Amino acid sequence: MSSFLDIVLRAMFVENLALVFLLGMCTYLAVSRKVETALGLGLAVIAVQTITVPINNLVYQMLLAPGAMAWAGLGEIDLSFMKFVTFICVIAASVQILDLLLERYAPVLHRALGIYLPLLTVNCAILGGSLLMVQRHYSFVESLAFGLGSGAGWALAIIIFAALRERLRLCDAPGGMDGLGLAFVVTGFLALGFMGLSGLVS
Repeated sequence: MSSFLDIVLRAMFVENLALVFLLGMCTYLAVSRKVETALGLGLAVIAVQTITVPINNLVYQMLLAPGAMAWAGLGEIDLSFMKFVTFICVIAASVQILDLLLERYAPVLHRALGIYLPLLTVNCAILGGSLLMVQRHYSFVESLAFGLGSGAGWALAIIIFAALRERLRLCDAPGGMDGLGLAFVVTGFLALGFMGLSGLVS
């Protein structure tokens, strides 16, 4: 349990996908104008990451990894080169299911997210979570923890950023810094804050 919690907290704060690895920045900047929308997308990212990272772990360990198909008498086959395509297919299917569920049970949130929910299919943060899981040789339970933590970390980053952007609209920004320029500056300061937590890793 301690290892599970360590992976979750590390993925949320020390190795935040948005603010440390700078993954998923296009969606991060586009959907962070309102806290309500950022919260909805953050919950969607948590759901997609928590589902897809462990599923992709199973797919990789059972089918794609070198020697993974020994159970079928095909231990010499190495399909690891197929991981990009396979992971994207799993992510696309999960996002489509989530899209249908939101449309049916949360139509207001579905309308608020608009085109950005289907764009999670090609969000590099979502794919990055699965690729980091493979690179680190996580077990199924560890990949579940990493999926939950990385999704929660990305959601935390966009919600904090959206709250700051709502406040910044009430401020007088220096000339030439309105809009996206100020958003990049604030993101930089947030990234510095999260990267400062790397000293907590033992």
